[in-house]
Amino acid sequence: MSSKQRVVHSHPEILGGTPVFISTCVPIKTLLDYLEAGDSLNEFIDHFPRVSREQAIEALELAKEIANLQKYGIK
Repeated sequence: MSSKQRVVHSHPEILGGTPVFISTCVPIKTLLDYLEAGDSLNEFIDHFPRVSREQAIEALELAKEIANLQKYGIK
């Protein structure tokens, strides 16, 4: 993630180390849960205004990169 903005943070004292969006206590998984349920990105942003659209998109791009790496057996 060299040229990209860091959007994910994990710390044992924040939700027990659950990965969250930087400067929030909103778990990254919550975004994925919203999308999986058929909700739009706009709905997620409306419900979690501390997460910017740019952060949400960057997190999705990161998830996509990770999925592609795993697809090819790269860890």
